[in-house]
Amino acid sequence: MARPRRIVLVRHGESEGNADDSVYERVPDHALELTERGESEARETGKRLRAEFGRERVSVYVSPYRRTHQTLRAFDLDPDLARIREEPRLREQDWGNWQKREDVRRQKAYRDAYGHFFYRFAQGESGADVYDRVGAFLESLHRGFEEPDSPPNVLIVTHGLTMRLFCMRWFHWSVAEFESLLNPGNGESRTLVLGADGRYALDRPFDKWREPDRHDVA
Repeated sequence: MARPRRIVLVRHGESEGNADDSVYERVPDHALELTERGESEARETGKRLRAEFGRERVSVYVSPYRRTHQTLRAFDLDPDLARIREEPRLREQDWGNWQKREDVRRQKAYRDAYGHFFYRFAQGESGADVYDRVGAFLESLHRGFEEPDSPPNVLIVTHGLTMRLFCMRWFHWSVAEFESLLNPGNGESRTLVLGADGRYALDRPFDKWREPDRHDVA
């Protein structure tokens, strides 16, 4: 199995919904576009990624949302080196369909009190649901490592919560550890780097908003 030397996770640039949450009342979540600031964030991230990958091949997986596709396009990766696949299992946490701003704000407050992993949005998903589909994606990802021409780099363009849950699943973090972490900022990345011992480690940790409750950690 030719495991990649690095697996890079990137959150999309700032979207219309990040800038103004009332837009969810008019535009489906999957159709939200990047703002000018989001485009700039994505271009800056792309410069860094191109320098990091050099002339090495990259296997790219992208969420089917418009803002993630726009983020990926702004990276301006060499099409001769990047193998791109849309991956629906990497989509944002589903919150339902058309959303009223005040209702979403109320549910987010409930989620903060109840827990981001277990709280289920009305007509939507819980963090646990996203964890399950990320786990299913990981099975496919590992099968891809077995291909004889598997690239030495993997790039995943997705969403903040999905990034945290990907790492939770990969590193076997507890729910309490997951709950203590903040989402990365728009356009930010985290890289799983393959070490000499055959294990992957994050290039830098996620920021924390609190320490995990010791009573909840095995």
